Amino acid sequence: MLIDETDKKIIRLLQENSRMSASDISKKVYLSVSAVSDRIRKLERDGIIKEYTAILSPEKMEKELSAFILISLKNPQVSEHFLQFVHGENDILSCFYIAGEFDYMIKIVTKNTNTMTEILNRIKSINGVIKTNTMVVLNNEKNHHTFLL
Repeated sequence: MLIDETDKKIIRLLQENSRMSASDISKKVYLSVSAVSDRIRKLERDGIIKEYTAILSPEKMEKELSAFILISLKNPQVSEHFLQFVHGENDILSCFYIAGEFDYMIKIVTKNTNTMTEILNRIKSINGVIKTNTMVVLNNEKNHHTFLL
């Protein structure tokens, strides 16, 4: 589906604040409220806008330690068990199947080094995990939650 410059402006405004009203958006893109509402519904229906969410402050939620962990599995047959673990862990925010020396990369946001150690020990105890490499985030220089247009 093709999107025009007006759609892109609407998307950018919603990315900045997904609670922005159609009325406020209409003033910024110079369209009527109904035209903006129609465009937003079409973007949602066509799957361009996938979802809306609340983005929490890790500091306010006492989740001040972020890390990326690379994981190598013994063979592909153990992936299902590993992924069940991943989906059950609230502190694991992302899991990527990757090419290269490792099989998966996960992003963890947790309370502190103690909770990180607990998660890492649980990962290492999963049958089929043969190697991990943990990279602790010192500072977050850029963090968008979706790609920008």
